[in-house]
Amino acid sequence: MSRSQIMQSADDSVADIEDGSTVLVSGFGLAGMPVDLVDALIRQGATDLTIVANNAGNGEFGLAALLKAKRVRKVMCSFPRQADSYIFDDLYRSGQIELEVIPQGNLAERMRAAGAGIGAFFSPTAVGTPLAQGKEHRSIEGREYVLEHPIKGDYALIAAHRSDELGNLVYRKTARNFGPVMATAATTTIAQVNEVVKTGLLDPEVIVTPSIYVDRVVRVDSRSYTVQGAR
Repeated sequence: MSRSQIMQSADDSVADIEDGSTVLVSGFGLAGMPVDLVDALIRQGATDLTIVANNAGNGEFGLAALLKAKRVRKVMCSFPRQADSYIFDDLYRSGQIELEVIPQGNLAERMRAAGAGIGAFFSPTAVGTPLAQGKEHRSIEGREYVLEHPIKGDYALIAAHRSDELGNLVYRKTARNFGPVMATAATTTIAQVNEVVKTGLLDPEVIVTPSIYVDRVVRVDSRSYTVQGAR
C-alpha cells in the first residue's frame, strides 16, 4: 500500500517545484483552493509556471496573488474573467501572460484522461467555435467532434478535508471539485488538509482519493480557506 510523506510545513511541501513546471491547482473560486500551498509557492520563488485551474484567480488572494507576483507564464482555465479577476485581466491585456480557454467539462475530462492513461478523446464541446480551430475534427454517427488531448501536470496542489497517515483523502462538499482528477493527472500530488488522522479511522466508503495518487500531505491551520464557499 502506498504511503504519502507527511510534511512538516507547506514550504517544505513545495520546495522542489522547478521553474517552468506545469502546476494543477484545485478550487472552484475559493472553494477547495489550496491557499497555504499557493502562498508557500510564492515564497519559494518558482517562476515561468503554467497553471491549470478552473478560473484565473479572485481578488488578490491565493492564485491571484501568484499571478500578481508574476510567476506565471500561462494560464489554462475555463473562467479567466469575472468581477474580481482584475489581476489576470491586467496581465493579459498588457501581454504579460498567455491564456488557453478550455470548456469546463473538457478541462475535467482532459485531466481525467491523463490519469487514466488515455491518449486522446473526441468531444462535441466547442465544435463551431474558435476553441476548436486547429484541432482534428471527426464526424461520428452524424455528429461533429473535435480531438482533445490529456492535460498532465508536473505537480498538483490540492485541498482536502482529512487525510490518514497513508495519504487517503476525503473532501468537504463542494470543496472537492477538481481535486480528485488533478491528483491522478500529476507526477507529484501535494495535498493540504485540515486534519491528519490515524490510518484506519477514515471510513473506506468515503475515501475519494486513494493514497496511491498522493505523494505529500501537510496539515494546515483550521482557519484555512479549503472549505470557504463549500455548500
